[in-house]
Amino acid sequence: MTEQTAFKLSIDEQNIAWLSIDVVGEKMNTLQAAFAQEMEAIFAQLSEAGKGIKGLVIHSLKPDNFIAGADVRMLEACKSAEEAQALAEKGQQMFQQLSDLPYPVVAAIHGPCLGGGLELALACDYRISTDSGKTKLGLPEVQLGLLPGSGGTQRLPRLIGLLPSLDLILTGKQLRAKKAKKLGIVDAVVPETILLEVAKSFVEKNTGKNKAKQKVSTKEKLIANTGLGRKVIFEQATKKTHEKTRGNYPAADAILEVIRFGLEKGFEQGQKKEAQRFGELVMTPESKALRSIFFATTEMKKDLGSEASPTKIERAAVLGGGLMGAGISHVSVAKAKVPVRIKDVSNDGVLNAMQYNYKLFEKQKKRRIISKAQLQSQMLQLSGGVDFTRFKHTDIVIEAVFEDLELKQTMVSDVEQNAKPTAIFATNTSSLPIKQIAEKAARPENVVGLHYFSPVEKMPLVEVIPHEGTSAETVATVVEFARKQGKTPIVVKDCAGFYVNRILAPYMNEAAQVLMANEPIESLDKALLNFGFPVGPITLLDEVGVDIGAKIIPILVNELGERFKGPDVFDKLLNDNRKGRKSGKGFYTYKGKKKEVDKSVYKLLGLNPEAKQSEKDMALRCVLPMLNEAVRCLDEGIIRSPRDGDIGAIFGIGFPPFLGGPFRYMDQIGLAKLVEIMNDHATQYGDRFAPCDGLLTRAGLEQSFYP
Repeated sequence: MTEQTAFKLSIDEQNIAWLSIDVVGEKMNTLQAAFAQEMEAIFAQLSEAGKGIKGLVIHSLKPDNFIAGADVRMLEACKSAEEAQALAEKGQQMFQQLSDLPYPVVAAIHGPCLGGGLELALACDYRISTDSGKTKLGLPEVQLGLLPGSGGTQRLPRLIGLLPSLDLILTGKQLRAKKAKKLGIVDAVVPETILLEVAKSFVEKNTGKNKAKQKVSTKEKLIANTGLGRKVIFEQATKKTHEKTRGNYPAADAILEVIRFGLEKGFEQGQKKEAQRFGELVMTPESKALRSIFFATTEMKKDLGSEASPTKIERAAVLGGGLMGAGISHVSVAKAKVPVRIKDVSNDGVLNAMQYNYKLFEKQKKRRIISKAQLQSQMLQLSGGVDFTRFKHTDIVIEAVFEDLELKQTMVSDVEQNAKPTAIFATNTSSLPIKQIAEKAARPENVVGLHYFSPVEKMPLVEVIPHEGTSAETVATVVEFARKQGKTPIVVKDCAGFYVNRILAPYMNEAAQVLMANEPIESLDKALLNFGFPVGPITLLDEVGVDIGAKIIPILVNELGERFKGPDVFDKLLNDNRKGRKSGKGFYTYKGKKKEVDKSVYKLLGLNPEAKQSEKDMALRCVLPMLNEAVRCLDEGIIRSPRDGDIGAIFGIGFPPFLGGPFRYMDQIGLAKLVEIMNDHATQYGDRFAPCDGLLTRAGLEQSFYP
């Protein structure tokens, strides 16, 4: 039996060689270490074919992807930086051989061409891509705490110039074909039907090798091509990068170092440095944590949260045209591609949701992501009114009205009377138990919680909350639908605060305690930004709304006990009309995009701010209660696994991704050490820091959350 190979070579009558890629048994083509041998055999075949060959075209046999990158699983097998470095060197060598072929080599790209896939394409003389929306080019390694390790850091700057390369490699952003052509990464963009023909014509027209002219702007020529100019660019880039990463992501610094080294010392030395730094990054805790997120989300795509099969959702309705309702309707139309009916008590509410959608589509049109015709056709998928017209045809109704139990129960009964019997009623509540919302339902098996985070179109998480009577089919259907909306769903148990708000509350309460101990607002926010959160806790409270916090905390205290009681600040703030950003002032004042600390809030709360605690102490003090609560949630079955707990915290509240989530972070500290730290805090600040039973037990048994 012959071994199945990923690469196949054929030579046509015109003496053009065709190299096809099709990784057997995988939906996506990814590069694997074993392919180095296969490529050796291909190079030997090409060499045997001799001087007759006019050129080589590389293409994929998969219907919707070129090469989605290197197989990340390879890196998990590496036991040392040297092993990982050897992988990078193997890739560099293979692509160098490709680059050294004595005739034109053309990459014909359709679908994702990312990471190692783009590095392979960069080693070719020409790149032709399809104009399909599926085609995306980029080097996303930085998002896994790595840098491109097969020549990407050296070839891209030499092709398109330093400034655009830094932008691409430091952010990991993915480009559409037209933008890639504008930057000079691809040479032509064509319809999919003629991709291979055009690739072939590039071989026929170009008998020699392509000494590709760098497509570089005049600005780039003036600045980047002089030693002084380059120095300025790298200084600026380092400064900007540090503002963003706050020193928490070593890959960003390594990228800057390797690109600079290569431009100063030459291509070959640059490749050596690239492979060395790649090897070192693979072994960092930051990259391991970021890769764990990648594996977790990949795994979760196969998980429907129940044993049942989902039913197809073809039409959706949204109750409430406010911020949440508008966002939910947007992801349903734009991502899940289903028509949506919006119902509100007033036509103004419906109009508001329509305008919100129009603005988002208009933004996409300006960025050339969609055309004017596409914008119009998307808007036609939205309709609305003040009654239940068309609800008879709806498969799911998502409710996003005020946090009021009676109102939500009325909505359930209205929908049951006006929609078809199989329609799912999904409630976007952030704190009310689903069981109570379903209490008076005629069909409680169709009622489920679907908790989105604001702003809906940006936040990747959704919590799916079945109550005891929700059917398995409803759960599977809603999980599948959330995924089509572009979300990562986690299934959580029906309990006050669910998971995300429940672990967020103790964190926010502790931030308030630190504030009430006279720490300045900006010091506290900065401490948690430097720890790795996207916004500080005081800014977050202003963003979410002080009034929302004031509603959620009493519910948690009532359902879960006194440990959720924070310092008494809400009433004082609300009496002074400080709801946060939406009312123009909270702890900060807001004028357009500008925000600054409102010093008068100190007087209101009877404080004399003075910075005393170190940033590290403040950050740890806020994070410890969150970790404690996360363990309780796991032990009470609120979340199904540490994996779900980590993804929920990262995608729901921006827990620092480079720490891998609360559970990976606890494993990293070591549970025995963590218990010790918590006991110290309990002595210093009070019982709320006492480690929970689940932590004590695991620490005593020397266990961790992940094997």
